[in-house]
Amino acid sequence: MKNQKNLVSRRDFVRMSGTLVTGIAAGTAALTGIPRVHAAENHTIKIALVGCGGRGTGAASQALSTAGPTRLIAVADFFENRAKNCVEMLKNEHGNKADVPQDRIFAGLDGYKSVMDLLGSTDVVLLATPPAFRPIHVEYAVNKGIHVFMEKSFGVDAPGVRRIRKAGELAKQKNLKVAGGLMSRHSDSLAAAVEQIHSGAIGDAVTCWAYREHGAVGFAPKQPGETELAHQIRNYSNYTWLNGSFLLDWLIHNLDICCWVKGAYPVSAQGMGGRQVRTERDQLYDHYGVEYRFPDGTTLLAQGRHINNCWGFFGSVIQGTKGSAVLGEGISHPKLYKTWKRSPEDLIWEHKGKFNNFYQTEHDLLFDAIRNDKPHNEYEYSADAAMVGILGLMAVESGQEITWEQANNSEVRHAPNLDSLTMESDPPVMPDADGRYPIALPGLKSVWK
Repeated sequence: MKNQKNLVSRRDFVRMSGTLVTGIAAGTAALTGIPRVHAAENHTIKIALVGCGGRGTGAASQALSTAGPTRLIAVADFFENRAKNCVEMLKNEHGNKADVPQDRIFAGLDGYKSVMDLLGSTDVVLLATPPAFRPIHVEYAVNKGIHVFMEKSFGVDAPGVRRIRKAGELAKQKNLKVAGGLMSRHSDSLAAAVEQIHSGAIGDAVTCWAYREHGAVGFAPKQPGETELAHQIRNYSNYTWLNGSFLLDWLIHNLDICCWVKGAYPVSAQGMGGRQVRTERDQLYDHYGVEYRFPDGTTLLAQGRHINNCWGFFGSVIQGTKGSAVLGEGISHPKLYKTWKRSPEDLIWEHKGKFNNFYQTEHDLLFDAIRNDKPHNEYEYSADAAMVGILGLMAVESGQEITWEQANNSEVRHAPNLDSLTMESDPPVMPDADGRYPIALPGLKSVWK
């Protein structure tokens, strides 16, 4: 795979709650004789939702708000009450379009199969479970011949991302549409700012910074009678096997935006991180710092921290040879400056056009592509963005400099038994006798080879 390329034009969400899980992937479908099927403008596109947390519920609402007839026909989540609550919320907002009968509200580990088995070739599944399960669910959907919206992130390790790439290629051959949840790629103001940079407004991009600095990620104590698996899924942002770390799942948007601006992906990374003040019994590092190196020798610096009462910033800063820019996820009004100081009097450009709802736009584009048979497959840059986060995680947790090739070729799996996980299974990571979970120790103990 090439490290440097031009990137096509095209968020984050406040922490989602729990969601759905896993299963067995269907066999590879035959690639010959596949019809080019699309939904006409007056055809009702059926929608199924897998993962009924905050982001999944939001995605379903946006899908139901696209042009043309749509209907939510089924939902699935690991937790039954969450699935039911999601349907009630959507019914209150969208009425009969979201009137899902009780027998189409699925819970547990195999619910994703049940909802997708109800869909046809012009229909869409929305995938918003914890990122660990994204490759399994995308693979199943593509093998079934269903259009896909996949929320970020797109896997938690290199084998998972390779699975996304393979499914994405198959989707292309089947003429299936695949949208990725890097919704900032569809921000009109951000796209205009990136276009200005690419046209030379601040010269050549020399250094990029990706920031996400805010208060501590929450943690819900284990409930009475709750299994260890359910406890971890409810707190999926706190366990590396489920979300791939704060660095991957929470910084992915600004990592992606910096690579979009630069027009390249890193060739290597080194970094550091740890648990400085966090005492919750989970796996989360509370701070990260990664130095990525681009093919031309320039640098992307990523900072992630979730510690209360500290300096906060959420966005990206680009330093060019003739100026600088502040933009990215968390920056609603991107601006360009003629100096690196970024004083108001140095402002040379700010977006004057409309500020669109890019969460809605990403669904509008997907459904328009389905109805009008337009090419729409965002798997490649989605997978690349995930690998940037995984590369950084590998460097931080190992304490070593890691190359892009090493990261992409890694065989490390956070959850080797993911496809065979059952409701009775122990999760891949278990607490010790003191209720504490294994933490990577750079230079001493790490899963990365």
